[in-house]
Amino acid sequence: MDDNRKVNEQGKPGGYKNTGASSESKPTVIGESILIRGEVSGKEDLIIKGKIEGNINLKKHLLIDMTGDVKADIDTSEIKVSGKLTGNIIATNRVEITDHGKMTGDIKSPRVVLADGAVFRGSIDMQKSAEDKE
Repeated sequence: MDDNRKVNEQGKPGGYKNTGASSESKPTVIGESILIRGEVSGKEDLIIKGKIEGNINLKKHLLIDMTGDVKADIDTSEIKVSGKLTGNIIATNRVEITDHGKMTGDIKSPRVVLADGAVFRGSIDMQKSAEDKE
């Protein structure tokens, strides 16, 4: 079982946490046979198993699955890359590139994790926001 299909302590796939709140929904999944060109935006968790070309703007968590192929600039809270990503990331919380992940582009986030075996080409800016610097 690959690490994207494991369940965490809370029983949700891919590291998503279940707070127990009944209003919390399951992540939206873009399937392997789906290709989206344009802008994807929303306020819920997203798992990409297919292809996206364009821009992604999410308020919550984003997972690019091992079969995911994304060519986009991404603005999100938290992202985990296990597939292929070409583009820049701005994450307010955390960026993780797993041992299966391949990324070309720049990262701006206060926390960045590159697993042993991850492929990364670009730059990383881990400075806190302008408010925190003063």
